[in-house]
Amino acid sequence: MIKAWTQSYSSMPGTVRERSNVPLIGQILVQQTSLTDSQLAEALSLQGQQNPPKRIGQILVEAGHVSEFEVSKALAQQWGLPYLDKVPAEGIEKEVLQEMPLEFLKKHGILPFGNGEGVLGIAVTDPFDVMAIDSLINILGCPCTKVLCTRSIVEEGLSHYYYRNGDTTSQTLVELKGDQRLQSLASESGTEDLLDVASGAPVIRLVNTFFFQATQARASDIHVEPYEHDVKVRFRIDGVLHTQSTFPKQYFPVVASRLKIMAKLNIAERRLPQDGRSRIKIGEKEIDIRVSTVPTSWGERVVLRLLDDAGARFSLGQIGFEPESEKQFHRLIHKSHGIILLTGPTGSGKTTTLYGAISELNSDARNIMTVEDPIEYRLPGVSQTQVMPKIGLTFAACLRHILRQDPDVIMVGEIRDLETARIAIQASLTGHLVLSTLHTNDSASAVTRLTDMGVEPYLVCSSVLGIMAQRLVRLICPKCKIPDSSSGEQRLLAEGSESAAGGAISSFKGVGCSYCSGTGYRGRTGIFELMILDDELRELILTETRVHRIKQAAVRKNMRTLREDGMKKVSHGDTTIQEVLRVTQDDADQDY
Repeated sequence: MIKAWTQSYSSMPGTVRERSNVPLIGQILVQQTSLTDSQLAEALSLQGQQNPPKRIGQILVEAGHVSEFEVSKALAQQWGLPYLDKVPAEGIEKEVLQEMPLEFLKKHGILPFGNGEGVLGIAVTDPFDVMAIDSLINILGCPCTKVLCTRSIVEEGLSHYYYRNGDTTSQTLVELKGDQRLQSLASESGTEDLLDVASGAPVIRLVNTFFFQATQARASDIHVEPYEHDVKVRFRIDGVLHTQSTFPKQYFPVVASRLKIMAKLNIAERRLPQDGRSRIKIGEKEIDIRVSTVPTSWGERVVLRLLDDAGARFSLGQIGFEPESEKQFHRLIHKSHGIILLTGPTGSGKTTTLYGAISELNSDARNIMTVEDPIEYRLPGVSQTQVMPKIGLTFAACLRHILRQDPDVIMVGEIRDLETARIAIQASLTGHLVLSTLHTNDSASAVTRLTDMGVEPYLVCSSVLGIMAQRLVRLICPKCKIPDSSSGEQRLLAEGSESAAGGAISSFKGVGCSYCSGTGYRGRTGIFELMILDDELRELILTETRVHRIKQAAVRKNMRTLREDGMKKVSHGDTTIQEVLRVTQDDADQDY
């Protein structure tokens, strides 16, 4: 059991009971952050007008002058407390955890944890909340040490401790097994209402566990796949699927029904595909969920796409551009008219790049409008339209009406047909900047894709400013990165990667650790192939239909291919040779 902490809470340095002459939080922030005296004075004035007044740190965070992290660090200094910058690896014992009300911990921003020796600590977001801290100590029945942290750390820690991988899933499955209502579902003559069963507490907890585990693992998708005897749950993490857990097939109907209820889908319809949306909240984080169901031979397959608004990054400087490519793309998107195309397969980051470009262009002086299917993230100051083919609101129909709204910049989610392509080209020729995507393997293939649709080559030449292909590669885990001397480097050099010219490079790999869940990778970045159309390339497009000829000409004009850009990331120690080969394998068959 838990050992008593030798130093009592009341005698700790930094407690309200002992400290006096505490420096003001505003003074600390002015000294240690970019906060100015005038900004602090403005916040203090605003605080004086409020009834009841907010904490000065909260006012400064809401105004965008400082971050939650900076306020928390300043509080730690103010009260002489240690600062906790990540979720503690050691949780607390299960029997102790069960004694603590989760709602109480969430409300007061308190995270109890262990230090590996049975000693308890308490991470708090508000050192002034003495009554809540004392109440928790009374529940624990032993003295504790206190540290300071942000609310996001508390919420992440509570999610981790209350929804440990395997523990909650196994416990909930045991509860489901004992639910008599499920027995009727397993029999052929069962007539139990799925809606009633799917609303039961064990089913809700099981589904919630999947969501908690997925957000902890930074998963972008959850796959719930029924097979003959069991159901497999897989998470897509950094673009690669990983099996998370399995559960018996008999529980699948209620799990699928629960997911359908959340997305407002028809739970009685199992023969046709369905699509829906839902939204969940985990602490202060809100996550949008896109739900898709498809009937298979063993039952409905359910895939959930998780879209975290808080984690979205829409800055061109953060998506992986090399400095020269970023300058070229930046010049392109600031043109007054023309078409800029992004190409790549599904999941290659095209939408994120488009949103980054739109965010760069967004200002009061521009009218920016988008047509998307679906709208993945809401962009402030941008008019976004969701296509609805069932009622005739297609890309082409929507784009045609948008042109009457006096736009300066138009973003089309995808050019899928000749009608949409022609309207986009007409818009670009009449003084609008159009950004859109195509599904092709590389930049040069976009030209032939448009001509295959029926667009005349002279229209392509007169409207398209540039075409950029992209892929996402996984980043090496910074916690377990080591030098890599594998033979894959020689293989890549032999395939003509010009970025490695001049000698061998140093490469790295991740060996796997708890931080990256044993994969050796954590996070992703983009690699890019930007083809800017000049007079020579336009003349070639008018007469040449073969993709490799167009690409050869672009390479001669110093276009960096996807593989070469990936090799740059390898040389910087960002990713591995194997990862570059994985996402650029189609280039290996090209003869440049």
